[in-house]
Amino acid sequence: MAKNLKRRRRTLEKEGRMEEAAQYDFIPTTFVLPREYAMFVEEFKKVGGIWIMKPIGSAQGKGIFLFTRLSEISDWKTDFKYKPTPSVVGSNRNSVAVDEKEVEAYVVQRYLQYPLLIGGKKFDLRLYALVMSFSPLKVFQYRRGFARFTNSRYSSDPEEIYNGFVHLTNVAIQKNADNYDERTGGKMELQALKIYLMSRYGIEKVDALFWDMQMIILRALLAVQPVMINDRHCFELYGYDIIIDQNLKPWLLEVNASPSLTANTREDYLMKTEMLHGMLDVVDMEGLLQGDEEHVSGWDLVFDNGYIEIDPAQCGYTTFLGAAVPEPETGRERVGETGGGSDGGEEEGARNSPVAIKNNQTVYGGVDR
Repeated sequence: MAKNLKRRRRTLEKEGRMEEAAQYDFIPTTFVLPREYAMFVEEFKKVGGIWIMKPIGSAQGKGIFLFTRLSEISDWKTDFKYKPTPSVVGSNRNSVAVDEKEVEAYVVQRYLQYPLLIGGKKFDLRLYALVMSFSPLKVFQYRRGFARFTNSRYSSDPEEIYNGFVHLTNVAIQKNADNYDERTGGKMELQALKIYLMSRYGIEKVDALFWDMQMIILRALLAVQPVMINDRHCFELYGYDIIIDQNLKPWLLEVNASPSLTANTREDYLMKTEMLHGMLDVVDMEGLLQGDEEHVSGWDLVFDNGYIEIDPAQCGYTTFLGAAVPEPETGRERVGETGGGSDGGEEEGARNSPVAIKNNQTVYGGVDR
């Protein structure tokens, strides 16, 4: 991702689109080790500070750690992060297999030391995008998402950098804390977060923040579009991890091609099942939609071979991100809203045709009402 974002920025600069190129400043300084180790060392010696290491292809916070000294990277490489790779010495039948040591690939990023805090705690966001096609690019964005919080109050003290409960928001890590809140799961729904931020910083600033987050998703997709293989029979669901700094600037941390769909609270379960139901409404394998809908079951079309502009009559903000998801007219019940429901149970009641909006008209199952 970082390589493609850098390439996209250079391409825009060569085309003279300097203003658009300047917008690609939403990822922290990033290198891939060991391939870019020399470049990383040069940058580290210039700026120092705290950096974070993440193993490529891992999940749930496994293998992530922070450091402030190059010696810590040397210890990491030589001690236990080597993968033995057999190679062959000789060119005849007496050739001998020899183990060569190859370091595991990691991403190293400049750590964002001054994040926005709520209640003194650090958090990041998980947002969802659905790509129906890469050529041409067609993207839907889900209105809902959630913030993941640490259990411990944040500290930028270098002595605390080894405390994962302070710095890492991954649920797999935080659930092991003594003060883990099983009721909330350390999460806040995106709409609730947006309302809180508006009450604290004002509508205009927060609306601009959510617009910037939407543009991060789209610009990241535009950066990888040239290298993606398009298959008109496929779709992709991506999970975007974004953090906000103390100046209300959003930063892209990573993009998950297989975002976790497990839930640790009832609310989390409801949100994710509704998101998946809506995703399948957009995919429309039953052929219920007409194909030109812009809003389907909480998914909003934000890019269709060009940016989609919001009709001011539909929304008073610049983006639907963080808005409420409309409910179907009748016949659809959420888990647990009638007797006998449970956190992990089946959905009760028949589910209606998808709720869609086309040309300012509400559509149920492709029929205008």
